[in-house]
Amino acid sequence: MNINKTTLSNGLRLITVPMADNPAVTVLVMVEAGSKYETKETNGLSHFLEHMVFKGTTKRPKAVEISRELDSIGAHYNAFTGQEYTGYYAKVATDRFGQALDIVSDMFVNPLFNSVEAEKEKGVIIEELRMYQDLPQHQVQDVLNELLHGDQPAGWKIIGTESNVRSFTSEKLLTYRSEHYVASSTIVIVAGSFDEVSIKSQVEKAFSTISTFATKAKVAVNNSQSAPQCKTLFKETDQTHIALAVRTFPILDPRAPVMSVLSTLLGGSMSSRLFAKMREELGICYYINASHSPSTDHGELTISAGVDNSRAKEAVSGIIGECSRLKNELVSEAELKKVKDYLSGTTLLGLETSDARAEFCGYQEILKHIIQNPADLIAKIQAVTASQVKTLAQEIFVDSGLNMAVVGKYKDGEIFKNLLHF
Repeated sequence: MNINKTTLSNGLRLITVPMADNPAVTVLVMVEAGSKYETKETNGLSHFLEHMVFKGTTKRPKAVEISRELDSIGAHYNAFTGQEYTGYYAKVATDRFGQALDIVSDMFVNPLFNSVEAEKEKGVIIEELRMYQDLPQHQVQDVLNELLHGDQPAGWKIIGTESNVRSFTSEKLLTYRSEHYVASSTIVIVAGSFDEVSIKSQVEKAFSTISTFATKAKVAVNNSQSAPQCKTLFKETDQTHIALAVRTFPILDPRAPVMSVLSTLLGGSMSSRLFAKMREELGICYYINASHSPSTDHGELTISAGVDNSRAKEAVSGIIGECSRLKNELVSEAELKKVKDYLSGTTLLGLETSDARAEFCGYQEILKHIIQNPADLIAKIQAVTASQVKTLAQEIFVDSGLNMAVVGKYKDGEIFKNLLHF
């Protein structure tokens, strides 16, 4: 995969990923601004700002003008907010690239923040928040996050709270945006079929008025923990939703390829150990998965499942038992090869489209400030050994770093406490 990175004169980073003869092109703008950059009072503001960018610009004053123009060129478009980034994108047919760049850059650089629109959007976001609260498999992740990180930005909901959302004003939006939506914190990624000769000048022109002020840094995460923890949220549900997590390491840690293999082996596919144990052998759940979520300054390996209410303890024992197996037994060469080949194959399959390649580069640049080529990532995965997997399992599967969140018919976590050890 051909990846080119250039820093423009104003400090904005441009990443281009040409795909010859591809019928589409994606314009993705990502900025180093998310919930970790917020205070208790402004928690949710990054997400609110993401919504408001679609509500009108100096060139397109009404929200319908933005959506109508994007729809008229057959664009796939959206935005997203995380703890450490916000992104805006449009994917269009190659001959519509100029319009897509103009619209996305206009939204990013020239939003209006109309106070009437802001008041209306509060209701939209509050309903979005309530929607997530009605989804226990989503809610258990919020409970786990609060357990892991407590009352600090990493432990707060990205969407914020209802009271915060109601308190936001156009002035707060403008202040936050001026502190974070600056050239040095912004990356423009163009992937697909485009004119490689003129792309730099096109992007420079589109973002010529972006702020060049210094950005405000985020607060570092405090990861201290000395004993297993359990947090429950009582809810009348037909299933008990469980999320187990252990503390790991940040995204630049050299053990990252080993962790990819370990998490996939545990719960990354339909032939994974947890899928085989929990679903095929015990018949105890429909969904079960394991995933590693590394950030710039911390990481967690999380195992999630929705299980029969009467078999929650059995499920926890089964999950922890599979984790303990990795500590005590070497993975066979056959199983290890299967997992590594699965990761290699899915990595390549996941990069077939222009938007997938844009996101692949954008996330790496935001979180690592370097971009590894897929071939390099695959080579590192293929080099992982069984002894490395066992060593890593012994390092992360320790009682002092174990956390469990439960959403279901439990008023406290006492019945699970004696199970929380490897």
